Amino acid sequence: MNSSHTATQRADLLPVDLDAAPVTNGADPRVRYADIGINLSDPIFRGVHHGKQAHEDDLQHVIKRALEAGVRKMMVTGSDLQESKNAIKLADEYPGLCYATVGVHPCSAKSFEKYPDGPDALLAELKRLAQESRDSGKATAFGEIGLDYDRLQLCDMETQLVYFAKQLDLAVELQMPLFLHSRAAASDFERLLQERLDKLPKRGCVHSFTGTLGEMKAMADMGFDIGINGCSMKTEENMAVVKEVPLERLQIETDGPWCDMRPSHASAQYAKDAPEIPKSVKKEKWSADAMVKGRNEPCTIPRVAYAVAGVKGVSVEEVREQYVPTFDLVRACSYANSVQCMAKLNTHVRTWRTTSIAQTAPLWAMRAV
Repeated sequence: MNSSHTATQRADLLPVDLDAAPVTNGADPRVRYADIGINLSDPIFRGVHHGKQAHEDDLQHVIKRALEAGVRKMMVTGSDLQESKNAIKLADEYPGLCYATVGVHPCSAKSFEKYPDGPDALLAELKRLAQESRDSGKATAFGEIGLDYDRLQLCDMETQLVYFAKQLDLAVELQMPLFLHSRAAASDFERLLQERLDKLPKRGCVHSFTGTLGEMKAMADMGFDIGINGCSMKTEENMAVVKEVPLERLQIETDGPWCDMRPSHASAQYAKDAPEIPKSVKKEKWSADAMVKGRNEPCTIPRVAYAVAGVKGVSVEEVREQYVPTFDLVRACSYANSVQCMAKLNTHVRTWRTTSIAQTAPLWAMRAV
């Protein structure tokens, strides 16, 4: 399979029609971004840092900032059974904005062996959860699954291989696109995917990509998208790879609360024209209108888009609009469901305004782009 794998064969992690989606309250209502990898179920977005409550639960503030930045869609990553359930809950609470993935991250693969009723029981529970949430339009990919040989101290290679293969087989059975993770494991990673490629017509995305040019081309040639975030553009070598990613195969993400773009990164030169992001403060000085230092948020996605555009020598509009035809899995939200989604989202906005969290015009203007 080569990179001519067409857009109509790709999966859609973002099933709600764009015309039914809300618009930003920024200067240009046409600005719209999708963050295809955000760990919103991480406790840090509830104010919990290193196991301790450091400040208020501020998830709604994080989402408000995302909306103001023009974020239209977010795919909330599931990295184990509980986080997958939490991601689905967010998809239910923010319909049309948040979608979930279901799966177990390679660094958490030991959880299969530790599951009270055994590995097969956990696989069965993942299958049930993925199928139910897929059919309801809440989960749009199976993942985050893959291999991570950089962090074998968290899970040994053999265990990762066993449960990556088993989860791939679940995804084949469910016919869900994949949300993939690969670190220093290209040979095994490619082999396990290649063995199942003819059974995975929807493919998916290798997110937070930091591999070599050859590894990127191998994934693109198999029909997989490449997810780019701050960690993907740290060095000149990284940027040389990003420059060669086919635009039709490129997705942008923040991978918050991690993978922020920093002034020391080689890509920083290209983000200087991006819209200014909210100020950040130390967690001890938390305030509702500020980001927390060291905690990346979806509102920073424009910086990723501008950096990618600069690296590739294209317009930022070309980068941010790539998500429009991408990931056509299920048109899960019917017109009636879309109306219900928007009603629930407007309820959230009214809550924000009532509690003085949002002092601006309603974020979810009911008009088409």
